Amino acid sequence: MKQNLHNSTASAFYRFKLQLLTVVFFLLSFTSFAQDSSHIRVSLLTCTPGDELYSTFGHSALRVTDSSSVSDIVFNYGTFNFDDPGFYIKFIRGKLLYYVSTADFPDFKEEYQTTNRGMTEQVLNLSAAEKIALMHFVYNNAKEQNRYYQYDFFLDNCTTRLRDIIVQFKTNYPPLKPVMPAKTRFRQAIHEYLDKGSKYWSKLGIDLLLGAPTDAVMTTAQSQFLPDNLMKALDSTNPQHQLVVSESKLYPFTPADNGHSFFTPMVVFSILLVFIIALSFSGNKKIILFLNGFDGLLLFLTGALGILFVFMWTSTDHSMVKNNFNLLWAWPTNIVFAFFVNSKKNWVKKYLGLLTIGLILVLLSWFFLPQQMNNALLPVILMMLYSSYRRYQLF
Repeated sequence: MKQNLHNSTASAFYRFKLQLLTVVFFLLSFTSFAQDSSHIRVSLLTCTPGDELYSTFGHSALRVTDSSSVSDIVFNYGTFNFDDPGFYIKFIRGKLLYYVSTADFPDFKEEYQTTNRGMTEQVLNLSAAEKIALMHFVYNNAKEQNRYYQYDFFLDNCTTRLRDIIVQFKTNYPPLKPVMPAKTRFRQAIHEYLDKGSKYWSKLGIDLLLGAPTDAVMTTAQSQFLPDNLMKALDSTNPQHQLVVSESKLYPFTPADNGHSFFTPMVVFSILLVFIIALSFSGNKKIILFLNGFDGLLLFLTGALGILFVFMWTSTDHSMVKNNFNLLWAWPTNIVFAFFVNSKKNWVKKYLGLLTIGLILVLLSWFFLPQQMNNALLPVILMMLYSSYRRYQLF
């Protein structure tokens, strides 16, 4: 009797567990169905760097697939119009508007695949309501009256815009984890890409134009201006698939080997420095005439650079070109002094002495300035110092 009662109780408990599992399975199935009922999939696309300077840091775009309307659209926040009136002036002054463009996914994919640039897709974990709201937002954002925005490479670009959209429409969005070493600066972050791509001349040009703000330490959010960093941040903050459902490489990709050129700025300027110093020991009149012209040209070019730095600092909207310490050696007044470099007037001697002292102070403080200077400029500054001191000694 007790055994039968025990068997009956066990059987009832088994039936209860089976019913409970059935209910749980039904609820999970219903939830899954509810999440997928939108027939929408939203993905973050991260493209690898390209050969051109504008593509050195990679690219991000948003893919929205709607199976109910058979649409597969990529929303690209990194588009600008070459035919815009006054394009170059607006670009230099930081007033060129970027805009949201759309493309069919197959066309977008083909463009990157044919230029040997890889593409990673991260399917975002969004509910049906979140996907619908996000889709309505980006379609509305792509309308002519809404699509334009003031682009900032570091603070408001094609990647940060997508990050902000995901944050806006993802409920309970977890703080993204840092993916770069602590205290990494903006300049260090972009140097990694320029060095990896062997773009040493581009690195020099960028270091000339970007001022002290570029040497600020990035916050975790600010570091996500780079496409790779946003992709990695989504990965590292996704242990239970709360942000990304799946991740895949969309086609086979073999990174190109850019090689390493011997003629880097440091090598070229160092050779030129040694050449000029060697020529200065010659008494040949033609060589002396050449050196006089070279000294004037060097002063003219550094003066022109100084004027450019002042213009970028005071007359543009670029946030990172302010407070440019390259002005310590590229004096705008050099452009005028270049025409009097062979004069024997007393004020010329004073200017040469002041320039010599100024350049010595720059070299002594080179590694202590609040702005990281490009070391390839050291031979240039040594050339200027040698030239100004040699001419001062001639008086």
